[in-house]
Amino acid sequence: MINTYGQPLFPDLKYCARCCMPETNEGMQFDEMGICQACQSSEQKIRINWVEREKELRKILDYYKSLNNEYDCIIPISGGKDSTFQLHVLTKVYGMRALAVTFSHTWFTETGKYNLQNCLEKFDVDHIMFSPSRSLVSRLARQSLFKIGDACWHCHSGVGAFPMQTAVRYGIPLLIWGESIAESSGRATHRNPVRKFDRDYFTKVSAKRYPEEMVNDEISLREMACFKLPSVEDIEKLGAVGIHLGDFVFWDDERQMEFVRDVYGWREDKVEGTYKNYKSVECRMAGVHDYTKFLKRGFGRGTDHASQDVRAGLLTREEAFELAKQADTERPPALDWYLEITGFSEDEFNTVMRQHRAQVTAGGGLTDAAFSDAVQAYRAAQVKA
Repeated sequence: MINTYGQPLFPDLKYCARCCMPETNEGMQFDEMGICQACQSSEQKIRINWVEREKELRKILDYYKSLNNEYDCIIPISGGKDSTFQLHVLTKVYGMRALAVTFSHTWFTETGKYNLQNCLEKFDVDHIMFSPSRSLVSRLARQSLFKIGDACWHCHSGVGAFPMQTAVRYGIPLLIWGESIAESSGRATHRNPVRKFDRDYFTKVSAKRYPEEMVNDEISLREMACFKLPSVEDIEKLGAVGIHLGDFVFWDDERQMEFVRDVYGWREDKVEGTYKNYKSVECRMAGVHDYTKFLKRGFGRGTDHASQDVRAGLLTREEAFELAKQADTERPPALDWYLEITGFSEDEFNTVMRQHRAQVTAGGGLTDAAFSDAVQAYRAAQVKA
């Protein structure tokens, strides 16, 4: 029997020579040594002069405070560890008068509800939350599978559109998000960012489809108001600027989570699809989102987190592959709820995902047969073990 410990699940895919990221990751690029952009970015990160970056941040924040608007900035929050840390940095360290804005995915866990309310009370900020109707979310979750190959278009779109709507409505030009896209996605590096923030940033980075493209016989355009982006004219008139805190301060998921947990009482909990207990802890459907990524691209959040731990020196590449395989291949219990609210059968769900996988791997490397054989073999080996 061939020993497959520490080997990738899909041997026909090209993987980063340093971490566990495969070529099917969106926007994936390798350098001449076979190293992915996320690993390149992690190398750049330790050579950046973060003192100078912090001075740039302070200059930006001081400028917007000097405008003497009712609010200095908008901080989009979910109650997750990142947005809790953002509130700490921006209100406690820099003294910003912030308006916290939440687009509710309506899928909050009990832990997520607690964390959101807890951070609002601990940081004593004004807060606006928009919650679309549950029936609309369920219909969009079904359409989302067809359109983008995961369950979460309404969240991808809403977290970008609603804060911008609020910025225009209240005249607050500065919006501040947390983690940089250069941090771990593999689509950019600190030296080569994917794009500057503009009106269409979140559509191009995550939502992929505009609200008009989600309309069908069951979803009317009139229902999509909360997802509509402000006009280009309104954005330009406001002078809207969006920044990521992680482009200006050294970003460390683990340490930041420990900080908000120990200082502010932020709570961890079990998260489907990974071996860590903090990323997307607020969402019941996180496991479904990551499982669809696995079915479509051959890796999920287990690979994301394992690769981050390799870059941080916490795991060897071989250890990371084992953790990633175990987390990625597990069918999440939340899938049953997703099937219930969308009306899909599991066979229909898998058929749609096979179509997305074929599009992602049109050049070969992860055929349907190769995918099924590899997963079945791994699961059979796990049962025997």
